[in-house]
Amino acid sequence: MIYLKLFLSFLQVGLFSIGGGYAAMPLIQSQVVDQYGWLTMNEFTDLITIAEMTPGPIAVNSATFVGIRIAGVPGALAATLGCILPSMVIVSILAFIYYRYQKLSALQSVLQSLRPAVVALIASAGLSVLQTVVFQGEAPAIQNINWAGLMIFAAAFYLIRKRNWNPILVMGLCGVSGLAVSLILDGVEKML
Repeated sequence: MIYLKLFLSFLQVGLFSIGGGYAAMPLIQSQVVDQYGWLTMNEFTDLITIAEMTPGPIAVNSATFVGIRIAGVPGALAATLGCILPSMVIVSILAFIYYRYQKLSALQSVLQSLRPAVVALIASAGLSVLQTVVFQGEAPAIQNINWAGLMIFAAAFYLIRKRNWNPILVMGLCGVSGLAVSLILDGVEKML
């Protein structure tokens, strides 16, 4: 039964995540955190980080990770198949239609109209992850701010946007910085 749940959950993610991995994040969160409770929000944030750092699409990496976590290798296969099956079918149909009718302006208009929805999904996912990092999963309030996480985010934003650093390098530096801050804070707590 769990294999069917994993398959159907990620089938929905694969079916409705138009726009790629970042657009899939709110849908994955809805399924694995909100609906089934397979992961906590902090575990979900870690999942997104791992899925971004490993080669391959974020949604597929997430499906594989959740599947293994919940039901081992067969669960990973079920979740991953559920995630990629809609894309395989939809892309095959769209490729056929596009090659046949690519000169029609109506088709070009439809493709143009999807862009704002994709941007909104990506913005929603980014704000959700930012809220988890900055407020540590708590309700947004001044006393719940994770100042170290906020400063690491601000530094990463500056390095990527203003200095044009490689995003992979910045992600690695953020991970090392977060680990260092965590170790330092744990050491200070033990001393007190």
